[in-house]
Amino acid sequence: MPAHGRVPKYYAVKARILDEIAELGVGALLPPERDLAARFGVARSTVRQAISELVIEGRLGARQGRGTFVAGPKLIHPLSLASYTEALRAMGRTPSRIVVTIGEVPADDELAATLEIAPAAPVIHLERVLLADGEPLGLESTCLPAERYPTLLDVLDPSGSLYRCMQDELGVVWAEATERIETALASPREALLLQTNPALPMLLMQRVSRDPTGTPIERVRSLYRGDRIGFETRLTADR
Repeated sequence: MPAHGRVPKYYAVKARILDEIAELGVGALLPPERDLAARFGVARSTVRQAISELVIEGRLGARQGRGTFVAGPKLIHPLSLASYTEALRAMGRTPSRIVVTIGEVPADDELAATLEIAPAAPVIHLERVLLADGEPLGLESTCLPAERYPTLLDVLDPSGSLYRCMQDELGVVWAEATERIETALASPREALLLQTNPALPMLLMQRVSRDPTGTPIERVRSLYRGDRIGFETRLTADR
């Protein structure tokens, strides 16, 4: 609540639109801005601000030429070393991927240091759009040392689970990972691949995974739509 004790007008409109959302149900179109402005007795710019916040929060969605609609609930993904495929199937969702890039590239100095390989050593770069029930949720870019996994590209189905392939075909064991999460904005290219607005906040996750000997397996950069997915983990007290 602001110090002056007054609720901003757009915020009051936002609360009323939330009531409207509850009545309409998922997928229903929201009435046009001009109708909502007339009903609430406010300017269209006030309604537009309220709707913009609800889109950012994932409560509403917008399709060009089709208006604003009530969005479904966010997918809540557990933070774990399980694969994306396994995690989504456990939630009753259908995972799939669209391959954007696959091949070998030389490691720059930063990537080489992270993967503990020589500068300019070849790395396998795999970039894919992650989908749930056909809806784009994230853009994942994975880099792996090519010399450690020389047959990976021969056995990998790039539209399937990388983790499952490496476990089943190459015998790779994941032991631990360091993961950092922060907010970011998508580049125009990333927004196009994710079918979202570049102005909407994204969740940027960067992970380095290691095997039981402490040797790096991969570096992963994942950009997720903040309006469509959230993450959770279980915390326990030290004893």
